Amino acid sequence: MPIVINKKTYFRTAEVCKKTGISRATLLRWLKAGIIKNPQRDRRGWRVFSESELASINKEINQIDRW
Repeated sequence: MPIVINKKTYFRTAEVCKKTGISRATLLRWLKAGIIKNPQRDRRGWRVFSESELASINKEINQIDRW
């Protein structure tokens, strides 16, 4: 379930993985490699991804699918 912070919608890691179809390991590997930028963190320190970050992850997936 997305969360709203300062009137912006954010998705947690598990939600991003479910929406994009990639594994958590892949997402974390892409973050570590700098393929996608580090997202914001909520008050607990958990990563939260904005809708634009979710779109950039989908864009990266589409680039891979073209190979």
